[in-house]
Amino acid sequence: MEKFFDRMSSLLSESELEIFKNEYTKPSYTGVRVNTLKCSKEKLMKLTGAFKEVDVTPFCKDGFYLKDKEVFSGNHPLHHAGAVYFQEPSAMSAATLLAPEKGDKVLDLCAAPGGKSTQLAAALMGTGLIWSNEIVKSRANILLGNFERCGIRNGVVSNADPESLCTALEGYFDKVLVDAPCSGEGMIRRDPKALEEWSVEHTLSCATRQLKILQSAKKALKPGGVLVYSTCTFAYEENEGVIEAFLKANPDFELMDSNENFGRDTLNSKAKRIYPMDGGEGHFAAKLKKKEESCGYINTSSALPTPAKKIPQLVFDFLEDNFYDTSPYEKLLVKDDKVYVLPQVCPDLQGTHLVRAGVFAGIIKKNYFEPEHSLFSTADPENVKRVLDLKLSDPRLEKFLRGEEIPADTTEKGYTLVCAEGIALGFGKVSSGMLKNKYPKGLRLF
Repeated sequence: MEKFFDRMSSLLSESELEIFKNEYTKPSYTGVRVNTLKCSKEKLMKLTGAFKEVDVTPFCKDGFYLKDKEVFSGNHPLHHAGAVYFQEPSAMSAATLLAPEKGDKVLDLCAAPGGKSTQLAAALMGTGLIWSNEIVKSRANILLGNFERCGIRNGVVSNADPESLCTALEGYFDKVLVDAPCSGEGMIRRDPKALEEWSVEHTLSCATRQLKILQSAKKALKPGGVLVYSTCTFAYEENEGVIEAFLKANPDFELMDSNENFGRDTLNSKAKRIYPMDGGEGHFAAKLKKKEESCGYINTSSALPTPAKKIPQLVFDFLEDNFYDTSPYEKLLVKDDKVYVLPQVCPDLQGTHLVRAGVFAGIIKKNYFEPEHSLFSTADPENVKRVLDLKLSDPRLEKFLRGEEIPADTTEKGYTLVCAEGIALGFGKVSSGMLKNKYPKGLRLF
């Protein structure tokens, strides 16, 4: 630990270094962010009583400091329903800097497990496109699970190396986030293994890799587009050093002012550093713009759905039977016997090592269509014809999360969306007043 503190002395004054050291005698920060695709901040505060306005983090207007982990945990029904995402507070800063607007096409290049991607998706409010990439396949699957839980319909998840993906999608995105793999110095206080793996040599090798990723990422950005580079480390080499080297090699990019008040200014007061004494475990973020006069191919291609005549009528019959408005489900893609609802905005998917585009709607059987969990977990409850809405105090809610059959309080038969306080959770099939549970086994409480 002393070697780490000695390194920090190059970044902090003597008095600040003592404050920094003292922070490592305290508990680490824990945060939770409201997923506004499914729940408002006001509704969360009302439902749980665990959060107050004074607990809002400076890094995101929808983020809270979680002070009592016993009151609100990953087993909470609202977490299962995707109303919240547990996230270290300062990790929310990068997406805040990127500031996507409705209709933007956004790439999160190093995305797993999905905290920043789901934050970006919430800012898009169901419009545009959020493309999230993760090079490690197992982590890409975790990312996909968080997309489904958080109700993201306008998303794509891929499992590609940054260079090949950004080459395939050259000039396509309005905004790009590179939350680069780093030495993780900002994780040391809450994860002892981070200190065991830390070394100066590792820091320097990370900086080399980060610059390479950033050089790939620039290709995916259209002229006039914005790129945010972030890490959860303190090392100058991995932060300011990478940005300085990138700008020197790419005169068609310029450093933008963050226009945020949190953390500490760096790089001529334009980028941001966050230390534990600033209210978060540790983060760095810099905002770059690709100049309008930049040359380069602009990708405007779009993926077309399978022609409607190739989709069995039973799929359309199912949609008509279960949703009031089927227009969000018009862009369908059939692959083998699986049906997907593609995002309304989507580039050519060739060569992108796709894991999932849009929503996995279900499987075409011989004489019927079998829906998937993601079709209902991402649905707008007001657009679903049959809904069983359970209060947090209803004992049936925990039983549903355990995979049990529950009374449905209705004589209407058919597939039924199950909600927790009006927030889409999963589904089941009602018959004779009982709901046969379809909540996936891998998600259930034990």
